[in-house]
Amino acid sequence: MKNSSISYKRHRFPQQIIAHVVWLYFRFPLSLRLVEELLLERGIIVSYETIRRWGRKVGPVYAKQLRRRRPSLQDVWHLDEVVVSIAGRKHWLWRAVDQDGSVLDEIVQSRRDTRAARRLLLRLLKKQGMPPKRIITDKLRSYSAAKRDLMPTVEHRSHKALNNRAENSHLLLRKREHQMQGFRSAGGLQRFITTFSAIRNLFVAQHRSRSALATHIHRVRAMAHWKIVTGAIA
Repeated sequence: MKNSSISYKRHRFPQQIIAHVVWLYFRFPLSLRLVEELLLERGIIVSYETIRRWGRKVGPVYAKQLRRRRPSLQDVWHLDEVVVSIAGRKHWLWRAVDQDGSVLDEIVQSRRDTRAARRLLLRLLKKQGMPPKRIITDKLRSYSAAKRDLMPTVEHRSHKALNNRAENSHLLLRKREHQMQGFRSAGGLQRFITTFSAIRNLFVAQHRSRSALATHIHRVRAMAHWKIVTGAIA
């Protein structure tokens, strides 16, 4: 079975290798050159620039297919924002996760104010199709102002200790930021996190008590679906 929305025309390598390379780069804290080295050990000669181009071209397409599969039906949104320095300027990555830790949406903005919070909430409402039962944020007042305008009846809990789930979701990106020695542009960061979070949502088990067997089954199913989405089934 191949996904007809993804075109691999005019590529020298088969889709199985392209999909595997994109998976390696976005799923694990590996630099482009480390992925290049791993492939070389398997006898596959691909330059790190080619790996970069593959991630930029097909990564967002994969992410779009994965998001179609995983609409969130959860009713609690954890919202948080984290500063990212790009070319010496401060940008803010606004992120929303559900109660299981799956990323619902994230957006890079140059502001940390009500307008930026409102934009995040509007995107969430559009993607989720309905407001949540509750939102949980830190003490930033911009969230309250945006919520009063867009979702006045939704319960809002504002307390830093309650929002660890959203804050913890930034940790993996921080590791990648360090590995990549920072991001070169706001657009580059937005493109990266779009694919990064979609793949993470698929492969990372929900924040519940799971046995080793249940975790293994989850990963096997995730990989099977990944191969369907990317058309990488031999």
